[in-house]
Amino acid sequence: MKKEKIVLGISGGVDSSVAAVLLQKNGYDVYGVFMKNWDDKHAICSAEDDYADAISVCKKLNIPLKKIDYTNQYKDKVFKQFLDDHVHGLTPNPDILCNKEIKFEVFQNYAKEIGATKIATGHYADKYDDSSTSYLKKAIDLSKDQSYFLHQLGQSELKDTIFPLGKILKKDVRIIAKKYSLINHNKKDSTGICFIGERKYNDFVGQYLTVDKGNIKSLDGEILGTHSGHIYFTIGQRKGLGIGARLTSEDKPWYVVKKDIDNNIVFVAQGENHPALFSEQIIVDHINWINLKPKTFPKKYYAKVRYRDKDKLCTIFSLDNDTYLIKFKSKQKAITPGQSIVLYNEDGICAGGGIITRRDIPYLKENI
Repeated sequence: MKKEKIVLGISGGVDSSVAAVLLQKNGYDVYGVFMKNWDDKHAICSAEDDYADAISVCKKLNIPLKKIDYTNQYKDKVFKQFLDDHVHGLTPNPDILCNKEIKFEVFQNYAKEIGATKIATGHYADKYDDSSTSYLKKAIDLSKDQSYFLHQLGQSELKDTIFPLGKILKKDVRIIAKKYSLINHNKKDSTGICFIGERKYNDFVGQYLTVDKGNIKSLDGEILGTHSGHIYFTIGQRKGLGIGARLTSEDKPWYVVKKDIDNNIVFVAQGENHPALFSEQIIVDHINWINLKPKTFPKKYYAKVRYRDKDKLCTIFSLDNDTYLIKFKSKQKAITPGQSIVLYNEDGICAGGGIITRRDIPYLKENI
């Protein structure tokens, strides 16, 4: 009986390698794709080293491997947006945009080329299907769950996708990799933004953007120091302010609480629990609903406002022009424009998500 072909993204890491093992055990004829998205030797995602590991794993498992260079597409669709977001005062997440704009399209295109019926990735996420709809769900290993990064996908991407690691723990992935003598069984997991690597974040971004110095002010308008560019600061940031020791009644560390992009001002306040760090409600534009947009609002969900965040109960209201107000049951700390808010049902199904555009909007309280 002829095996069903499936295209798997193989990065050279242990997760995608074990995904290949599991797919083979389930009877699939696996075809690997290695995608090169950056050409900088300083990056964490060193294409040369990772490709060598991917080749080793595929040889071991007798899997054909195709290398696809999509550095130009990545720079045009992901990295350019990454830089634009900084200029506009946002804190972007390029991994989410890469999944939406590039990775799944590359997989699907190659699948069509070789006559494969399905695609797969090494993400820690799960899904299930009914007669007409595919549902994205959290992985069993909640400490590694990556559904947050997949919330921009739609039915066209999900319907023929398999997540082999959705029902397996990370510790068991390592055990399987060692059992099969895979070269990367103890390879360190990559963290952070892969194309920045070991360099300092500010040094890297500063290579591509020219910005002006400006003032660092307290909320009452006192000038406390100067900054080298608002792009280097994000809400909740403590380090790198360069304000120095100040004798104040509070005698507490300073934190970034707001940025005025038009006037190039970074505002700070003292204390990790300063009220200006907390938000009860935010504005989100253009939510991607993985299944169907709810017919009625308001509607309650559990939300993550950053990847490692715990789920927080919230209520979402539909405003005009595909804009939404999200109110939390309790105030949330350091919500950051540019980051994603991802919505879940009680059973861990991801409803979708969008980019946070505004926080600290008290004038809306009386309108909802």
